[in-house]
Amino acid sequence: MSPHFAIPRVGTGVDVHAFTAPGSGRPLWVAGLKWADDGGLDGHSDADVVAHASCDALLSAAGIGDLGTIFGTGDPRWSGASGATLLRHCAELVRANGFEIGNVSVQLIANRPKFAPRRHEAQAQLTAAAGADVTVIATTTDGLGLTGRAEGAAAIATAIVYRSADAPTHSG
Repeated sequence: MSPHFAIPRVGTGVDVHAFTAPGSGRPLWVAGLKWADDGGLDGHSDADVVAHASCDALLSAAGIGDLGTIFGTGDPRWSGASGATLLRHCAELVRANGFEIGNVSVQLIANRPKFAPRRHEAQAQLTAAAGADVTVIATTTDGLGLTGRAEGAAAIATAIVYRSADAPTHSG
């Protein structure tokens, strides 16, 4: 194998959060953006399912843990933290562990917010946070399950990373 050929590593991340009650005063953050919808997602940080799934996909691909391990709910430093901040931190950890990020692809599963009108804005925000291309698509579940009943939102992400050219070539 050529020393210039890097074998990619793939990681998957999933995140799900319940919506708070309308009028709760909790803002809705999805894909690094604040939305005008009433009643945000419940969680220790901003509960941004798209950013959180992206974090887990990156951490999984690099083999360095998961969101709960790195940003545990018992750690007050991350209380209310933005998903974009968490994603930026995860990307830094991935690079510090000898990997470069190829890309992240995420699918939002939710009835709200209406994602398509802000897709490009969201992708730009998340790409800036990760320092690599992040694409986001959205779907509904046609009334089925917790997302279909608008009880919550979910996201599934896939990330590709590869060893940096100057990183040691151990497996892990």
